[in-house]
Amino acid sequence: MGLLAGLRNSISNLFSSGQKQRRIGIYGPPNAGKTTLANRIARDWTGDAVGPESHIPHETRRARRKEDIEIERNGKSVNIDIVDTPGVATKVDYEEFIEHDMEKDDAVRRSREATEGVAEAMHWLREDVDGVIYVLDSAEDPFTQVNTMLVGIIESQDLPVLIFANKIDLEDASIQRITNAFPQHETVPLSALEGENMDEVYEKIAEYFG
Repeated sequence: MGLLAGLRNSISNLFSSGQKQRRIGIYGPPNAGKTTLANRIARDWTGDAVGPESHIPHETRRARRKEDIEIERNGKSVNIDIVDTPGVATKVDYEEFIEHDMEKDDAVRRSREATEGVAEAMHWLREDVDGVIYVLDSAEDPFTQVNTMLVGIIESQDLPVLIFANKIDLEDASIQRITNAFPQHETVPLSALEGENMDEVYEKIAEYFG
């Protein structure tokens, strides 16, 4: 019996190690703090960062993936890959980057890369993620075409989703405004930059995606 039990455990471990890793996409409009959040999660649980952060829109122009992040909170745990996706916009104008003191050639290149990044983000959403963290700047109006469209696509894909009201450290932040915009989903307030309310963030991630 001991030999049979050991064989069962070996087979079980073999199949467990081959299970598909849950991929959680971090989505939202440009400059909502998606990469700041991805870096906060990755540093807290692995010690590594995902990518560079910037106040200039569309700093992330290609999806970046951080694998094998194990999050544990209140007896619940989840092992995930996080996918930091480019900010989704209906239009990317190179003049927006010129306003940030970029040369025209660099601005045109960045706008082209950002447009390609939007297409890549949509591909991940339709094909390659198992759940979504949707990040919004709580100091901005959430009632936009992009937000309505993306949340609608997420719902049509029947993906589990958490709404994160980021940047609550800002004076104009309004968590209630985001809650009112998407009452069908739970809203979690946080400041990824300052690390505020990250305990609840991790508790909800473990609960929703575990």
